[in-house]
Amino acid sequence: MLITEEYRELNKQLHKDDDTFGVTSRKYTDSILDMCNSINEEDVLDYGCGKAELSRFLPFKIQNYDPCIEKYSNRPRPANVLVCIDVLEHIEPECLLDVLDDIHSLSKKVVFLTVSTEPARKELSDGRNAHLIVQDYSLWLPQLWEHFMMVNYSKGQFGFIFVGEPK
Repeated sequence: MLITEEYRELNKQLHKDDDTFGVTSRKYTDSILDMCNSINEEDVLDYGCGKAELSRFLPFKIQNYDPCIEKYSNRPRPANVLVCIDVLEHIEPECLLDVLDDIHSLSKKVVFLTVSTEPARKELSDGRNAHLIVQDYSLWLPQLWEHFMMVNYSKGQFGFIFVGEPK
């Protein structure tokens, strides 16, 4: 299970009520474009795309997928490059392994993942912090290594970037 219906509805509401929710991907446009150029690749899937900001800033068409946004909720096809920006910490803990399996199944060549390790500044309408999984990078990495060979990693103030190849 990738998401419960109850949690999907909470996220739909947060996306509807907050214009700043689901727009983080634009911060990574240059990094993603550089990576795509370095491997000569334009087959990109933005997994958990939110408001699809990344597609507005890349000079080529990409797939957008987000189960909480009606127009992006159709099942995507596997892509050579899968990006998942500021999504994994929002996943329901009991669904995380299924989501990682899903990301693995949809990634052909490379994944670009960003994960926050801090609480969010936003709350869901039920009072929970929007980041359902707040854990240190040292707890995230073994879960990612189960699915991906790490190519690059950088730790920042509020989380990390992980670039990998599917195993």
